[in-house]
Amino acid sequence: MPAWPGGPCPQCGEDMPANLVHCQTCRELLNDDLEHDTVEIPAFHPLKELAVCCDAYPVGYFFQCPDCRKELRVHKKYLGKQVSCKFCQAPLALKIDASKAISQGFYTSCPHCRQELRIAHKYLGTVAACKFCKGHIQLLEKPADPVDQ
Repeated sequence: MPAWPGGPCPQCGEDMPANLVHCQTCRELLNDDLEHDTVEIPAFHPLKELAVCCDAYPVGYFFQCPDCRKELRVHKKYLGKQVSCKFCQAPLALKIDASKAISQGFYTSCPHCRQELRIAHKYLGTVAACKFCKGHIQLLEKPADPVDQ
């Protein structure tokens, strides 16, 4: 039997038009040549969550005063300038790599949770996890230059 010819439903007796697969009232299968659905629903397997990695740049640096040996927290805008220690007023030139005052590390904010992080220079250029929220951070020295188009 190729298709439902129309007529009363064998289950509920309601008159159904031709070429239907199921009765519109009781959902009984009208064509004997067809079988009930045999499709198995596969098990749900959640995908591994992808880690979002945000860029973070140094906001400032930590220096040790050469005279009083106290630690100074200095914003990056003062790098390369002559400043004085806030504790002993000794003058010092702030540089990251070579000078009397060498940076001991830097600080930045986590782009995920906005908590301040203190980070050693050896981690620049690497991907790390925030100690507060475990968010992935790529620690970069300076923002990338825009590509000329």
